[in-house]
Amino acid sequence: MELTARHREYWQKNVRLTIVLLAIWFAVTYVIGFFAREIFSFNFFGWPFAFWVGAQGALVVYVLIIWFYARYMNRLDQEYGVAEGED
Repeated sequence: MELTARHREYWQKNVRLTIVLLAIWFAVTYVIGFFAREIFSFNFFGWPFAFWVGAQGALVVYVLIIWFYARYMNRLDQEYGVAEGED
């Protein structure tokens, strides 16, 4: 089965978004985590800010990534007529 131009466009947008969000995930997980002590060397509510970024900040970013992906994909699905519940 060959994909139509509209299907290809849908998947290109989907893959592009996934790559961008994975790059953000990678940066938050590894890059900021690796350099946190050097970058964030001040206290935040009595704790070192680097500890806070590692323990809480990354989780907030992960939740925001999931929220944004779900919201964007719902809109994209509706735009291309492939949303759940559509015939």
